[in-house]
Amino acid sequence: MSDIARRFPENPLLMPKDLQSSTSDLQIISLLNPGAFFFEQKIWLLVRVAESIAQKEGVIFFPVINALGKVEIIELPLNDPDLIATDARVVTYKGLDYLTTLSHLRLVCSDDGIHFYEPESSSLLMGSGILEQFGIEDCRVSKIEDTFYLTYTAVSENGVGVGLRTTKDWKNFESKGMILPPHNKDCALFEEKINGKFYALHRPSSPQIGGNFIWLAESPDGIYWGNHKCIIKSRPGLWDSARVGAGAAPIKTDQGWLEIYHGANAEHQYCLGAFLMDLNDPSIIISRTIEPIMMPQENYELSGFFGYVVFTNGHIVEGDKLTVYYGAADEFVCGAHFSIREILSALQPL
Repeated sequence: MSDIARRFPENPLLMPKDLQSSTSDLQIISLLNPGAFFFEQKIWLLVRVAESIAQKEGVIFFPVINALGKVEIIELPLNDPDLIATDARVVTYKGLDYLTTLSHLRLVCSDDGIHFYEPESSSLLMGSGILEQFGIEDCRVSKIEDTFYLTYTAVSENGVGVGLRTTKDWKNFESKGMILPPHNKDCALFEEKINGKFYALHRPSSPQIGGNFIWLAESPDGIYWGNHKCIIKSRPGLWDSARVGAGAAPIKTDQGWLEIYHGANAEHQYCLGAFLMDLNDPSIIISRTIEPIMMPQENYELSGFFGYVVFTNGHIVEGDKLTVYYGAADEFVCGAHFSIREILSALQPL
């Protein structure tokens, strides 16, 4: 079965070997799910870089950030009866979950949107404080007026929440702390106010009652959020039956706010779809795709750190051309072009 994505023939655009690790003690395991934006006549990606330590037989190592802000390596024998290590991404020890990798955010730029490099002057965006002890992940970048808003997943032993930092020049950053508490992620801010208010999509989780659904929230200042509404649910029997989550900032079209989102089934296979929201009241869903607009089909999407995954939280809009930058198989950064008109024509009224 085909999709409507036109993948870059140069894919993967970035692989773990293309960047240097943050310290000599760590190695890059994966590059994932970049935010994307225009700045100073270039296309920039804010890539999630997942690192760990070289593993030894019979032992598992994983890094965390300690109370002093330094990376600390935890070592456990694989035969420890209190250890559950059946998932490549998460281990459970004495009832607590830990990530097998520690993620930070890294800036790379490009003149053509294909060939990316890391400027010498750019700095790493690292986790900071107890609420980011296990790293920061999957940043969405929204430009509202003259300010860039960075919403990212903050991970710690306290849970998974949404952190916010802002910048105007990509040199000086202001931390706004955790704006949505655990368990929450996949937060994408609209790039303009609607009726004087900030709006955002986000994804709280409720596995016992409810599910992993997309919600809408509003705010007077972009920091304090309320009037939450559930707007998109997973669909039994379809490709997005287990969970759904927002991609990058919604795209304003003459028909409504267009959102590219990810969905997964019970086998943790991730595809992309789209839905359309009313321009004046985005809690009103106008239409949604039935079939994915993109599904894993290339080798670099089917096989990697965690295979059968296409996942996006970054894109560039140029007229009808939508360039989606995405994580493939939880290991590589790739690109694909779409026609916005073609996506709109694939939507089915609700």
